[in-house]
Amino acid sequence: MPIRWYGPANPEDPTYRHFERIVNFCLHAGAFAAINSGAWFFQEMKHPFPEPSLSWITGIWASALAIQLISVIARRPRESD
Repeated sequence: MPIRWYGPANPEDPTYRHFERIVNFCLHAGAFAAINSGAWFFQEMKHPFPEPSLSWITGIWASALAIQLISVIARRPRESD
């Protein structure tokens, strides 16, 4: 079920900002999955990248994705906000 926002968009609202961060994370994760799965598919189809580069790219990008996830979780609004 997609995230729905009812009411006017208010960038000052902490809940609105949190959902914006979630959507940005989901877009980042989708791009990561699509691009990396395609790159690894071509790698396995005998169109190799230079030896360690694809592993490094995937690892660094996955680390950035994990850091973004931690940031989204850590910055979620409290119940009192």
